[in-house]
Amino acid sequence: MNQDIEARKQELLKEGYEEVYTRTKVLTDAVMHYCPGCGHGTTHRLIAEVIDEMGIQDNVVGVSPVGCSVLAYNYFDVDFQEAAHGRAPAVATAIKRLNPDTFVFTYQGDGDLAAIGTAETIHAANRGENMTMIFVNNGIYGMTGGQMAPTTLVGMRSATTPYGRRVDLNGYPLRMTELLSTLPGTYYVTRQSVQNPAAVRKAKAAIRKAFENQRR
Repeated sequence: MNQDIEARKQELLKEGYEEVYTRTKVLTDAVMHYCPGCGHGTTHRLIAEVIDEMGIQDNVVGVSPVGCSVLAYNYFDVDFQEAAHGRAPAVATAIKRLNPDTFVFTYQGDGDLAAIGTAETIHAANRGENMTMIFVNNGIYGMTGGQMAPTTLVGMRSATTPYGRRVDLNGYPLRMTELLSTLPGTYYVTRQSVQNPAAVRKAKAAIRKAFENQRR
């Protein structure tokens, strides 16, 4: 099937058509398990495209923990390390310190990075570890039933806050971007989204900048 598609593409190029987009080779052919409409698939593509465009596919190690991103290693054709729930920054720290010339990134959800892994996240950032942490926040525990997470917004409904999050009962949501930006060890912190084409382009530029900063 892929050979047929490639042959047809070559025919069109000979006819004068211009190729404006091609699927990055950094993504595998595995079918993603994420729910329809989830931003993980788009974010995976952006990371893969940045790795491809920077020419660093053979020099990247990704780290994913438990949660929706637990199978990320199936979708990226780069070296990947699995971590215990919340421990991706700690594992990534060891990998980067042992291989300082390797690009290292973590890929974590909000239940992981901002709940069980809060300590690892904050201390890795405060130490100024030279790695990229990509935080995909949908405001709930997506894999285990949609329960309230630390980042669930005030008034946002979840499986455990069916009438919306209440400050008097559930407290305030953690604002991780603002929190991390106050730490002296952080170099680049940004919040992006992938809900429309313009936002996707900005998110890709931010991911590229994060990897470029790691190189510098």
